[in-house]
Amino acid sequence: MTAFVLVSEAFTGGWIWQEVIAGLRSAGAEAHPVTLTGLGDRALPAGRGIDLETHVEDVVRAIDAVDAPEVVLVGHGYGIHPVLGAAGRRAGRVARIVYLDSGLPQDGDAPLKVVPDPTVHELLAGREGADELVPAPALDEWQRWGSLDGVPQEALERLSRLAAPQPAGTFTQPLRLAEEVQGLPTTGVLCTANGSSIEMVEAFVRLGDPRLRALVDPRVSFFELPTGHWPMLSCPAELAEVLVRAAAGEGHRLSLDEQPQEATFLLDVPERPRERVGRVDLHLPDADGPRPAVVFVHGGPFPAGLRPTPRDSATFTGYGRYAASLGLVGVTVDHRLHDLADFGRAAEDVAAAVELVRADPRVDGERVALWFFSGGGLLSADWLSAPPSWLRCVAATYPVLAPMPNWPGTVPDRFRPAKAIQRAGRLPFVLTRVELERPEIAATVVGFLTAAEKCAAAVEIVDVPLAHHGFETLDHTEETRGAVERAMGAVLGHLGG
Repeated sequence: MTAFVLVSEAFTGGWIWQEVIAGLRSAGAEAHPVTLTGLGDRALPAGRGIDLETHVEDVVRAIDAVDAPEVVLVGHGYGIHPVLGAAGRRAGRVARIVYLDSGLPQDGDAPLKVVPDPTVHELLAGREGADELVPAPALDEWQRWGSLDGVPQEALERLSRLAAPQPAGTFTQPLRLAEEVQGLPTTGVLCTANGSSIEMVEAFVRLGDPRLRALVDPRVSFFELPTGHWPMLSCPAELAEVLVRAAAGEGHRLSLDEQPQEATFLLDVPERPRERVGRVDLHLPDADGPRPAVVFVHGGPFPAGLRPTPRDSATFTGYGRYAASLGLVGVTVDHRLHDLADFGRAAEDVAAAVELVRADPRVDGERVALWFFSGGGLLSADWLSAPPSWLRCVAATYPVLAPMPNWPGTVPDRFRPAKAIQRAGRLPFVLTRVELERPEIAATVVGFLTAAEKCAAAVEIVDVPLAHHGFETLDHTEETRGAVERAMGAVLGHLGG
């Protein structure tokens, strides 16, 4: 008989698994929910002495109390941290670890690193080891911890009623991972309405992030649930079924063994002279005098050691050459968006690149466009909120236009294009969107367009049928080539070219 040990998100206790437990037991499994120390008594006066180590010991004791020889440990959100700590101390008892809509913490990471609520980051900034309590979210604040998609109002009210304050030390103490954990079978259950999907995981693994290489191991499997961050409340029966299947070793395996063919840009554009200045490349046109410039801003986060870097990729080399072939200075920049906490640093890199380009005598500094891609879309907010006179156009291709629900609260509030567009005036915004976009990204575009419509912003849309995110090297069709030409034509027109 399979035995599950269930550890839930911050502020919650074993009570949250009630309906999932019923489903597991009806399937013939054991279910052992854990209420971590300090989270079962709302009257707890302070968090003194309670930290992540306390919660690790809670899970160790729960494993020891199970009669079955092996257990499946399930960690939801914050709960994955004590689960991983306990798994290292009882590795011989653990049949599988299930990451339920959680991060992938590494040794030395504090749980605060992946807390999505910015108010918790503000409260605990510089206060490692504090003994205070972090208040549980109010009824209208739970969305800061992830998507509430599918959660009935009654369940949300119960969540707020039973939630308990969490000792601060449980967020700030670093996780210590034993080496034995690396060899245990794992399953990721991704909640797509909260910004996670198997397709997204595969995309990041292909980028070569060394932290994700282990996910290609055949002992690692994945499931998706079309719901928000709280599947035990929104779809408990479906979650119970997925957990049983995960325990049986089922699930999607990442298959990345085949070496992809060398990527090529979808347009056949001639090579142009290229000059490299620090993080910036200038693709130069045949021109006697100063020419308008387009600065192409890549997405991310990308790992710091990624090779080739974005500006040397087929996509951005292609865009730079294409702009130059039309008489523009095509500019690409390697900004340092390596982690979700890096948006501020990446914005500084882009601003520095723009300043360098505008100062170049071959550039008409009064005619510049900025073109953002994918996760770099958030960086457009700075320019939309206070557009300078020389900025003639902003463009975005398959952009992320709002932080994902599961992104940590370290993304500053200023990177919200839907808010910024309200201050953009009549600045043209050329949006290229793909029909086969990932739903979690498409939702951010819908929100942006809703805000843009309310303020009558000057948004032009280029739709690309049957195209994917990153279509420039994936989908070489007449439709995708035509879309790039239309988008570039619109930008060129706004630059007065």
